[in-house]
Amino acid sequence: MGNRSETSPASAALTLRNVTKRFDGASGQVTALEDITLDVREGEFLAVVGPSGCGKSTLLSLLAGLEHTNEGEIKLGDQPVEAPGRDRLVMFQQDALFPWLNVLENVLFGLRLKPDLTEAERLESARYYLNLVGLGSKEKARPHELSGGMRQRVALARSLAPNPRVLLMDEPFSALDALTREQLYGDLQEIFTKRKKTIVLVTHNIREAVCLGDRVVLFSPNPGRVQQVFDVNLPRPRRLNDPALANLAAEVTSALSPRLAR
Repeated sequence: MGNRSETSPASAALTLRNVTKRFDGASGQVTALEDITLDVREGEFLAVVGPSGCGKSTLLSLLAGLEHTNEGEIKLGDQPVEAPGRDRLVMFQQDALFPWLNVLENVLFGLRLKPDLTEAERLESARYYLNLVGLGSKEKARPHELSGGMRQRVALARSLAPNPRVLLMDEPFSALDALTREQLYGDLQEIFTKRKKTIVLVTHNIREAVCLGDRVVLFSPNPGRVQQVFDVNLPRPRRLNDPALANLAAEVTSALSPRLAR
Protein backbone atom coordinates (compact mmCIF):
# COMPACT_ATOMS: atom_id res chain seq x y z
CA MET A 1 0.00 0.00 0.00
CA GLY A 2 2.94 2.31 0.48
CA ASN A 3 4.33 2.18 -3.03
CA ARG A 4 4.51 5.33 -5.07
CA SER A 5 1.82 5.38 -7.74
CA GLU A 6 1.72 7.16 -11.07
CA THR A 7 -1.00 7.92 -13.60
CA SER A 8 -0.95 9.06 -17.21
CA PRO A 9 -1.81 12.67 -18.13
CA ALA A 10 -4.64 11.37 -20.33
CA SER A 11 -6.47 10.03 -17.25
CA ALA A 12 -5.76 13.08 -15.07
CA ALA A 13 -8.08 15.93 -14.15
CA LEU A 14 -5.15 18.04 -12.89
CA THR A 15 -1.49 17.76 -13.83
CA LEU A 16 1.39 19.54 -12.12
CA ARG A 17 4.80 19.52 -13.76
CA ASN A 18 7.95 20.76 -11.99
CA VAL A 19 5.97 23.37 -10.03
CA THR A 20 7.94 25.76 -7.83
CA LYS A 21 6.43 28.63 -5.87
CA ARG A 22 8.38 31.37 -4.07
CA PHE A 23 7.26 34.30 -1.93
CA ASP A 24 9.08 37.47 -0.96
CA GLY A 25 10.03 37.37 2.73
CA ALA A 26 11.65 39.84 5.13
CA SER A 27 15.10 38.36 4.47
CA GLY A 28 14.63 37.48 0.80
CA GLN A 29 12.69 34.95 -1.22
CA VAL A 30 11.19 31.93 0.51
CA THR A 31 10.51 28.76 -1.47
CA ALA A 32 7.16 27.31 -0.40
CA LEU A 33 7.02 24.50 -2.99
CA GLU A 34 9.82 23.04 -5.07
CA ASP A 35 9.69 20.86 -8.18
CA ILE A 36 6.23 19.36 -7.58
CA THR A 37 5.20 16.83 -10.23
CA LEU A 38 1.86 15.20 -9.53
CA ASP A 39 -1.32 14.03 -11.28
CA VAL A 40 -4.82 14.08 -9.84
CA ARG A 41 -6.93 11.46 -11.57
CA GLU A 42 -10.41 12.14 -12.85
CA GLY A 43 -12.87 11.06 -10.15
CA GLU A 44 -10.14 10.61 -7.53
CA PHE A 45 -10.13 11.70 -3.89
CA LEU A 46 -6.53 12.85 -3.34
CA ALA A 47 -5.43 13.76 0.18
CA VAL A 48 -2.30 15.85 0.76
CA VAL A 49 -0.70 15.72 4.22
CA GLY A 50 2.37 17.13 5.85
CA PRO A 51 3.58 19.26 8.73
CA SER A 52 3.25 23.02 8.99
CA GLY A 53 5.41 24.78 6.44
CA CYS A 54 5.19 22.08 3.78
CA GLY A 55 3.16 24.23 1.37
CA LYS A 56 -0.20 22.43 1.51
CA SER A 57 -2.29 25.61 1.45
CA THR A 58 -0.01 27.12 -1.18
CA LEU A 59 -0.63 24.07 -3.36
CA LEU A 60 -4.39 24.56 -3.04
CA SER A 61 -4.09 28.26 -3.92
CA LEU A 62 -2.16 27.33 -7.05
CA LEU A 63 -4.73 24.73 -8.07
CA ALA A 64 -7.51 27.26 -7.50
CA GLY A 65 -5.70 29.84 -9.64
CA LEU A 66 -5.41 32.27 -6.72
CA GLU A 67 -1.59 32.20 -6.98
CA HIS A 68 0.75 31.63 -9.92
CA THR A 69 3.78 29.37 -10.19
CA ASN A 70 7.30 30.75 -10.48
CA GLU A 71 8.34 27.69 -12.43
CA GLY A 72 6.54 24.75 -13.97
CA GLU A 73 2.92 24.44 -15.08
CA ILE A 74 -0.49 23.31 -13.84
CA LYS A 75 -3.20 22.12 -16.21
CA LEU A 76 -6.85 21.24 -15.79
CA GLY A 77 -7.31 18.68 -18.53
CA ASP A 78 -5.40 20.26 -21.42
CA GLN A 79 -5.95 23.87 -20.30
CA PRO A 80 -3.42 25.81 -18.19
CA VAL A 81 -4.62 26.98 -14.77
CA GLU A 82 -4.02 30.72 -14.81
CA ALA A 83 -6.95 32.18 -12.84
CA PRO A 84 -9.90 31.12 -10.68
CA GLY A 85 -12.70 29.40 -12.56
CA ARG A 86 -16.11 27.79 -12.13
CA ASP A 87 -14.51 24.41 -12.84
CA ARG A 88 -12.64 24.56 -9.48
CA LEU A 89 -14.29 25.52 -6.20
CA VAL A 90 -12.68 25.81 -2.76
CA MET A 91 -14.22 24.71 0.54
CA PHE A 92 -12.40 26.48 3.38
CA GLN A 93 -11.73 25.73 7.06
CA GLN A 94 -14.59 28.02 8.09
CA ASP A 95 -18.02 27.57 6.54
CA ALA A 96 -18.13 31.22 5.33
CA LEU A 97 -21.92 31.14 5.07
CA PHE A 98 -23.76 34.43 4.66
CA PRO A 99 -25.57 35.01 7.98
CA TRP A 100 -28.34 37.12 6.40
CA LEU A 101 -29.31 34.25 4.04
CA ASN A 102 -31.07 31.06 5.01
CA VAL A 103 -29.67 27.61 4.21
CA LEU A 104 -31.38 27.31 0.83
CA GLU A 105 -30.39 30.83 -0.19
CA ASN A 106 -26.75 30.13 0.74
CA VAL A 107 -26.68 27.10 -1.57
CA LEU A 108 -28.47 29.04 -4.30
CA PHE A 109 -25.79 31.73 -4.02
CA GLY A 110 -23.21 29.18 -5.19
CA LEU A 111 -25.46 28.25 -8.09
CA ARG A 112 -25.33 31.84 -9.38
CA LEU A 113 -21.99 30.69 -10.76
CA LYS A 114 -24.03 28.73 -13.33
CA PRO A 115 -25.72 31.48 -15.40
CA ASP A 116 -26.93 28.94 -17.97
CA LEU A 117 -29.42 27.46 -15.47
CA THR A 118 -32.99 28.63 -15.03
CA GLU A 119 -34.15 29.63 -11.56
CA ALA A 120 -36.23 26.44 -11.37
CA GLU A 121 -33.16 24.36 -12.23
CA ARG A 122 -31.11 26.17 -9.58
CA LEU A 123 -33.79 25.50 -6.98
CA GLU A 124 -33.99 21.83 -7.92
CA SER A 125 -30.21 21.46 -7.73
CA ALA A 126 -29.95 23.29 -4.38
CA ARG A 127 -32.60 21.05 -2.84
CA TYR A 128 -30.97 17.93 -4.29
CA TYR A 129 -27.63 18.72 -2.63
CA LEU A 130 -29.23 19.77 0.65
CA ASN A 131 -30.94 16.37 0.73
CA LEU A 132 -27.63 14.73 -0.19
CA VAL A 133 -25.97 16.23 2.91
CA GLY A 134 -28.98 15.42 5.07
CA LEU A 135 -30.30 18.97 5.51
CA GLY A 136 -33.38 18.99 3.30
CA SER A 137 -35.54 19.85 6.30
CA LYS A 138 -33.37 22.85 7.29
CA GLU A 139 -33.63 24.96 4.14
CA LYS A 140 -35.35 27.87 5.94
CA ALA A 141 -32.95 27.92 8.90
CA ARG A 142 -30.37 30.69 9.34
CA PRO A 143 -26.71 29.74 9.85
CA HIS A 144 -26.74 30.82 13.52
CA GLU A 145 -29.45 28.24 14.19
CA LEU A 146 -27.24 25.38 13.04
CA SER A 147 -24.42 23.45 14.71
CA GLY A 148 -20.88 23.72 13.36
CA GLY A 149 -21.21 20.37 11.63
CA MET A 150 -24.48 21.39 9.99
CA ARG A 151 -22.93 24.63 8.74
CA GLN A 152 -20.09 22.68 7.16
CA ARG A 153 -22.67 20.42 5.49
CA VAL A 154 -24.31 23.53 4.02
CA ALA A 155 -20.90 24.74 2.85
CA LEU A 156 -20.31 21.33 1.23
CA ALA A 157 -23.69 21.46 -0.52
CA ARG A 158 -22.92 24.99 -1.75
CA SER A 159 -19.57 23.80 -3.13
CA LEU A 160 -21.01 20.74 -4.85
CA ALA A 161 -24.18 22.29 -6.27
CA PRO A 162 -22.50 24.18 -9.17
CA ASN A 163 -20.98 20.81 -10.17
CA PRO A 164 -17.33 21.90 -10.43
CA ARG A 165 -14.95 19.54 -12.13
CA VAL A 166 -12.67 19.68 -9.07
CA LEU A 167 -13.51 20.41 -5.43
CA LEU A 168 -10.57 21.77 -3.42
CA MET A 169 -10.88 21.32 0.36
CA ASP A 170 -8.68 23.33 2.74
CA GLU A 171 -8.78 21.51 6.11
CA PRO A 172 -12.59 21.85 6.24
CA PHE A 173 -12.99 19.75 9.41
CA SER A 174 -10.19 21.18 11.56
CA ALA A 175 -12.46 23.46 13.63
CA LEU A 176 -14.95 20.70 14.49
CA ASP A 177 -15.04 18.37 17.46
CA ALA A 178 -13.92 14.76 16.99
CA LEU A 179 -17.41 13.21 16.95
CA THR A 180 -18.71 15.70 14.38
CA ARG A 181 -15.63 15.22 12.22
CA GLU A 182 -16.07 11.46 12.14
CA GLN A 183 -19.73 11.80 11.21
CA LEU A 184 -18.80 14.14 8.36
CA TYR A 185 -16.14 11.68 7.18
CA GLY A 186 -18.94 9.15 6.73
CA ASP A 187 -21.17 11.67 4.96
CA LEU A 188 -18.40 12.76 2.61
CA GLN A 189 -17.48 9.18 1.73
CA GLU A 190 -21.11 8.45 0.90
CA ILE A 191 -21.35 11.55 -1.29
CA PHE A 192 -18.05 10.73 -3.00
CA THR A 193 -19.20 7.17 -3.72
CA LYS A 194 -22.45 8.48 -5.26
CA ARG A 195 -21.02 11.40 -7.25
CA LYS A 196 -17.39 10.39 -7.96
CA LYS A 197 -16.28 14.01 -7.85
CA THR A 198 -12.58 14.83 -8.24
CA ILE A 199 -11.51 16.10 -4.80
CA VAL A 200 -8.21 17.42 -3.46
CA LEU A 201 -8.08 17.65 0.33
CA VAL A 202 -5.21 19.23 2.22
CA THR A 203 -4.94 18.35 5.90
CA HIS A 204 -2.42 17.88 8.70
CA ASN A 205 -4.48 14.95 10.04
CA ILE A 206 -3.01 11.70 8.71
CA ARG A 207 -5.88 9.47 9.85
CA GLU A 208 -8.32 11.83 8.18
CA ALA A 209 -6.32 11.62 4.95
CA VAL A 210 -6.26 7.81 5.00
CA CYS A 211 -9.96 7.65 5.93
CA LEU A 212 -11.01 9.80 2.96
CA GLY A 213 -8.38 9.51 0.25
CA ASP A 214 -7.83 7.11 -2.64
CA ARG A 215 -4.19 8.18 -2.40
CA VAL A 216 -2.29 10.09 0.25
CA VAL A 217 0.50 12.41 -0.87
CA LEU A 218 3.02 13.10 1.88
CA PHE A 219 4.83 16.44 1.63
CA SER A 220 8.12 17.23 3.33
CA PRO A 221 8.67 20.82 4.50
CA ASN A 222 11.01 23.75 3.88
CA PRO A 223 10.52 23.78 0.94
CA GLY A 224 7.51 21.58 0.27
CA ARG A 225 8.29 18.55 -1.87
CA VAL A 226 6.48 15.31 -2.65
CA GLN A 227 8.14 12.84 -0.28
CA GLN A 228 6.00 9.76 -0.91
CA VAL A 229 2.63 8.71 -2.36
CA PHE A 230 0.56 6.00 -0.68
CA ASP A 231 -2.28 4.06 -2.32
CA VAL A 232 -5.23 3.50 0.03
CA ASN A 233 -6.67 0.14 -1.03
CA LEU A 234 -9.30 -0.03 1.70
CA PRO A 235 -13.04 -0.53 1.07
CA ARG A 236 -15.50 2.26 1.82
CA PRO A 237 -17.04 3.25 4.12
CA ARG A 238 -13.98 3.58 6.34
CA ARG A 239 -13.87 4.36 10.04
CA LEU A 240 -10.99 5.88 11.98
CA ASN A 241 -10.76 2.92 14.37
CA ASP A 242 -10.48 0.26 11.65
CA PRO A 243 -7.20 -1.63 12.27
CA ALA A 244 -6.16 -1.57 8.61
CA LEU A 245 -6.73 2.19 8.44
CA ALA A 246 -4.76 2.73 11.64
CA ASN A 247 -1.90 0.59 10.32
CA LEU A 248 -1.66 2.57 7.08
CA ALA A 249 -1.85 5.86 8.98
CA ALA A 250 1.04 4.63 11.12
CA GLU A 251 2.99 3.80 7.96
CA VAL A 252 2.46 7.32 6.63
CA THR A 253 3.45 8.81 10.00
CA SER A 254 6.62 6.73 10.13
CA ALA A 255 7.63 8.12 6.72
CA LEU A 256 7.99 11.55 8.32
CA SER A 257 11.39 12.42 9.73
CA PRO A 258 11.94 11.24 13.33
CA ARG A 259 11.76 14.83 14.56
CA LEU A 260 8.34 15.41 12.96
CA ALA A 261 6.98 11.96 13.84
CA ARG A 262 7.39 12.47 17.60
